[in-house]
Amino acid sequence: MERWQRDELIVAFYLYCTTPFGKIHRNNPTIIEFSHKLGRTPSSLAMKMCNFASLDPEIIASGRKGLGNASINDRQIWDEFHDNWESLAILFESMQQKIDGVKEEGIDDFYGRSVNVKSKARLEQSFFRTTILGNYQNKCCMTGLNDPRLLIASHIVPWNENPNNRLNPRNGLCLSALHHAAFDWGLITVSPNLKIMVSTSLNKNPKNVFHKYALESLQNKRIMPPEKFFPNPDFLKFHNDEVFLK
Repeated sequence: MERWQRDELIVAFYLYCTTPFGKIHRNNPTIIEFSHKLGRTPSSLAMKMCNFASLDPEIIASGRKGLGNASINDRQIWDEFHDNWESLAILFESMQQKIDGVKEEGIDDFYGRSVNVKSKARLEQSFFRTTILGNYQNKCCMTGLNDPRLLIASHIVPWNENPNNRLNPRNGLCLSALHHAAFDWGLITVSPNLKIMVSTSLNKNPKNVFHKYALESLQNKRIMPPEKFFPNPDFLKFHNDEVFLK
């Protein structure tokens, strides 16, 4: 079989990051689409993604495992990009446009090479949203709401507080639009042990039944754990200490 090239590995790693672990298989429509673009079979692309899973400490710690035959090149891609999310998002778009033969006005990527993209910010937002929603199986981690139109990839440490972690999947939670707003305003938070805490400021209006049902009832409940990219405890502590209204 033809050796995997660096560009192909970048695409495979991006898909690994944005695809729920349980959907990494040859029948996944996204895997089928990209395997055709790469000139690979769906099975071979799914297997390559499973190779990356075998390098993921969180997957291993959960008792799951990938195929266990990751190559040296797989490990190099993992080491290069698993904390370099901005570059991964831009390079993936570059690879995709190269495959599709798209030519647009370019910007310089992380390595100073011209990349044809419509909007760097839009690429970053798309990567973060796709990764976070996939990580939580397209469900609000507090309520289980599963309508993507009502789900938001919420930053734990606010966007403007830590530029280096704006795209870090461990700095994100999948929340409904309501709970995203409550989280941003500090009305709810998540502790490092993944329990929801509700601000006492909500108790000032005891007659508000909606508050009790939608927010206050969540007190001390655990969020649905992600498939990978668990929230960083330090990020959660920051939200507890700096954003949450106790």
